[in-house]
Formats: sequence, structure tokens, C-alpha cells
Amino acid sequence: MQDLVSDETDIDLKPADEAAPSEGSLADGMRIIGEFVHTLPRKPGVYRMIAADGEVLYVGKARSLRSRVAAYTQPTRLDNRLLRMVSGTKTMEFAVTDSEAEALLLENNYIKRFKPRFNVLLRDDKSFPYIVIRRDTEWPQLAKHRGVRDPKNEYFGPFASATAVNRTLYALQRAFPLRSCSDGVFSTRTRPCLQYQIKRCTAPCVGRIDHTEYGAIVDEVRGFLGGRNREVQQALSQRMDQASVGLEFERAAVLRDRIRALAHIQSHQSISLPSIDEADIFAVHAEGGQMCVQVFFLRAGQNLGNRAYFPSHTKDLDEPAVLSAFIGQFYESRPAPKLILASHDVVEAELLESALAMTAGHKVEIRHPKRGDQKDALDQAVVNAREALARRMAERGTQRQLLEGVARVFNLDGPPERIEIYDNSHIQGTAPIGAMVVAGPDGFTKNSYRKFNIKTEGAAGDDFAMMREVLTRRFGRALREDPERGDESWPDLVLIDGGQGQLEVARQVLSELGLEDIAIVGIAKGPDRDAGRERFFMPGKPPFSLEPRDPVLYFLQRLRDEAHRFAIGTHRTRRAADITKSALDEVPGIGAGRKRALLHHFGSARAVAVATLEDIKAVAGISDALAQKIHDHFRGGR
Repeated sequence: MQDLVSDETDIDLKPADEAAPSEGSLADGMRIIGEFVHTLPRKPGVYRMIAADGEVLYVGKARSLRSRVAAYTQPTRLDNRLLRMVSGTKTMEFAVTDSEAEALLLENNYIKRFKPRFNVLLRDDKSFPYIVIRRDTEWPQLAKHRGVRDPKNEYFGPFASATAVNRTLYALQRAFPLRSCSDGVFSTRTRPCLQYQIKRCTAPCVGRIDHTEYGAIVDEVRGFLGGRNREVQQALSQRMDQASVGLEFERAAVLRDRIRALAHIQSHQSISLPSIDEADIFAVHAEGGQMCVQVFFLRAGQNLGNRAYFPSHTKDLDEPAVLSAFIGQFYESRPAPKLILASHDVVEAELLESALAMTAGHKVEIRHPKRGDQKDALDQAVVNAREALARRMAERGTQRQLLEGVARVFNLDGPPERIEIYDNSHIQGTAPIGAMVVAGPDGFTKNSYRKFNIKTEGAAGDDFAMMREVLTRRFGRALREDPERGDESWPDLVLIDGGQGQLEVARQVLSELGLEDIAIVGIAKGPDRDAGRERFFMPGKPPFSLEPRDPVLYFLQRLRDEAHRFAIGTHRTRRAADITKSALDEVPGIGAGRKRALLHHFGSARAVAVATLEDIKAVAGISDALAQKIHDHFRGGR
């Protein structure tokens, strides 16, 4: 069975049969909706259907609000899903827009914000990584980037995953030896590092290359990432031949290795369209009541990777309808490329093009090609979608069997839909962290992971006290936000990494909160901490073990190990951040630049603390007033 962790991401469109609306009747819902109809304008806008408890059931957009909302008062025109939605509606809210395109943008924004149960929901909120050539430094740096872009820098992407961008960066650093180190490391080098020794950097930090030659390499990187890969390779080939003719065999060998690295990058191109500057490909395949949407990113004719999404849909929604909703939400928080290739005719394609163009700042075309190389690329993307869906269905079948095994082992009412696993991490009480990971029928749900910085005085280093704080905060907040326990964030099973003591703490916390119906299990390693001899602890039962070759045991080990991995990683991140902290961080008005100037001048924060006022004033960028503030800070105001 494949590992639970996957780069593939879900979209969820809850079927009507699985989404029980708030109490109410169809007649009541239609009456409530009808009362709004006569007051609505015949203008574009967005409407929200809201249940009695304030839950947003559905968000829709309309060219004419009055006409669209009036359609919900005609039951013969509604399918079962919409009838259930109308039955649960207790009130509505509206927003008028200047155009239908603006309404579409607002609709996608509301869907992302409220996550209505009757809409297509794009759960993936991760930003895609880019490769950046940093121009805000004297010696440009080649690096991976996520988040807000600086207009001074150059960005290439997006790439489908961190794996794709890391693989490309690795090959680029072999082909174009630009620096990859941080500014802090770069500024403190006194001799070349290992990257220079293995010919993956030209050591500008110690003057082994001049600006002209370094700038030429930067131009080659820009040309390759910008689509001029053939020109770059031809130029490198010519230089290699010239070096060989001139008997500069070592230089020729370096150029040969750079050409091979570029060829390695291009060898991963399963789908490429050299004639297209930028495009995204959306291919959908439906089978067995499920759908898979494959998204490929093409930039400068090169394939920057792909990602699979799996919508759960109702029978009345076909591929074009789901694809239209998918694309609208996909670009809600990211700019669309100039061209979108779709495997089906997208519903309301022209409207979607107008809406995407408004946010992207350029014309966007959605095309469903019937022939040519674009059709061939789409066909190959559909094949990828079909294969991904087949893998998914096989994995979900195996996963369901394992969850049924967990239910059998722990005497649960049925296979758990949500399992929460808890672990703690610290080193002698320092940087204490509590961690929660989540798993279910679709594997690990990484966007539900949570970390807890331990705050209770005296709890650091005490595993029992740490576990008490973590569970109290997690379930106390859940009760405040959802006292009726109606949403999906409540677990069917809680796994605690620990034995009888940790289990008893968990039982006490849940009992104090009135949550005694949640199953709790402690999992502890056996004698000599041997994996495979784990013991399981449950309230009111003696500890027990499973057969060493039991697949359910392997599954539970993987859950426990994932929690341990996440806790250790989070602890190390916090510890590293604590180590880099300086006493200067506590001085008001000291930013990164002034902190760097003080450390360069004095050598350490301790030296700053004992420096005289006149010495501090002598530091470049430190005013007399700030020098006085620094001096007073380390001397308690004296």
C-alpha cells in the first residue's frame, strides 16, 4: 500500500444525501425565499442561503438577482440537492455588483470564506512555489520562493510542488553556478565553501569571479527559464568546442556538465508545448462515481509539474460544471495565465474569462482544442487523470479496510472518519511543543495539523502536564466554536503517544469537558522500545498487543510515527528560532539592519551591553537618541 502522505489534493462537493440541512420544511424555505424576491433588484450580484444556526448553506451568483432567486420558489425546476438546500434556508443575504464578472469573483471569495456545504469546495489553500532570481542584492541569488513577491526580483513558475522546484533548482545549480546561500552566510564567508569545491558556485563571496562574468551566468539562467533554452544550450556548446580546441579541457568539461544538467531538466518533460508562452491545462476524468482533475503548469513551453485533485460530486453535476467551479476557485487567490486549456467545454467560459482577466491584469482565454499539439497535450493530461483516479480508488479501498480494522480492534461503532494523534517534544524542558496530526479515509489531512506552544508555567518537561494543556486547549476551543458538535472537526478516535499515565490525563480532560463519548487509546512501545511490540491502553481495559504482522498494527505505527515526526520537526524549528534570538531583539527600535550594524561593530550582543554611550553613538546608522535608548536598556534606565 502506498504511503498515506500525498501531494494530491482534494476538492469536496458534498453530496445531498450526505449533508443533512438544518431543521425546516420545503414550504417554509420557499416562503422565506419568496419574501425576498420582490425586494431584489434586477442587477448582478451574489446571494447567500443561511440556516437557522447561521451556517452558510450555499453561495451563488446571478446576472439578475431577482430572477435567479425566484427560481428557488419553483420546486418542479429543482433537483433533490437543491430541494434539501431550500428546506434548510432560514434567511438570505445579498450583495449587488456592477457586473456579472464581479459577481463571479465575489462568489468564489465567499465560497472560500464560508465553505458552504452545497458548493464545490476547493480545500487546497497552499501557495505554489516559484524559482526567484533575487535582484535586491549585489550578487543575485537563485532560490525557491513562496508568498508575496518583491517587484525588484524575477520570478519563474509556478511549480506544482516543492519536489518539482527542488529538483529543478538542483539541476540549475549544476548548470549555472550562482550562489544559493543566504545573505547572512554570504556576508561572513572568508573562504570558499563546499559548493565552490564541487563546482556548484563561483564563490563571489570571496572574489573568485567578477561582476561581468557573474552577470553573464545570471543572463543564461534568465534565458533558460524564460524559454530560450535552445539558444542557451547552443551557446554553451559553442563555448565548450572553443575551449576544447584551445586545449582548455578542464573548462570544456565544466561546460559539458552544465549542458548535461540542462538536458536532465528537460528529460522530465512528459507534456510540453514549445509554441506556448504560458498556459495551465485542466483535464478531468470521471469513473465509478468519482472525478479527478489534473492540473499541469506550462511556462515558456516547459512543463513545471502537475497536481491531482479529487472532487466528490453529486450525480446532477457533470464534468463541465465541476470544472467551471474548480477553475473559478483555483484562481481566486492567484493570477491566471494567458491561456487555459480544458478537456471539456467549460460552463460560462466567456464570463469566467472576463472575471479572471480582471484579477490577472491581462486577457485570459479558456480553450477546448479539438486537434493539434494542444489536443495531444490535453489527451495526455486526461490519461494522467485516469491513472491518478485509479490509484486513488485503490488506495481508498485499502485505507477503508484498515479503518475497519481499527474499528474492530478498538470496539468502535464504525470506521473512524477522523483520527487525531497527539505527541509532545522538548529537550530537557526547552522549546516545549505539543503536536496534533489528523488522518481519515483519504490519508493524512495536513491542513488540519496543529502545533501548540506550551504556555503553562512548570509544564515544560512534564509530559503529563503538557498533554493536559494541549488537549484542554484543543477541545476547549472546539466546544466554544461548535457547542452542538455539528461540523466535521470532531474526532471519532484520539490516539495518544504514551502509556497508562498519558491515557489517564486524556481521559480526565475529556471527562471534565463532558466529552466522554470520544474514544481514547494510548499507544506505547513495548519492552526495549521495540517497534512491533507496541502495547495499547484503553479506559477500563487491560493493556493488549496486536500480532506483529497485523496490517492494522503497521497502520497505527504509521499514525504514531507521523505525529512524532511533526512534533520533532516543529520543536526543532522553534529551538532554531530561539537560538538565533539576540538580546538586541528586545530593544525597541532595533531592526535587522541596525542589529547587523551593532553586531558587526562590537562582535556580539554582550559587547553591546557593556559598551559606553559614546561607543554606541559611533556605530553607523545609530542616532544619539537611539544610542541613549540602547545604553539605558542594558543598564536598567541608569
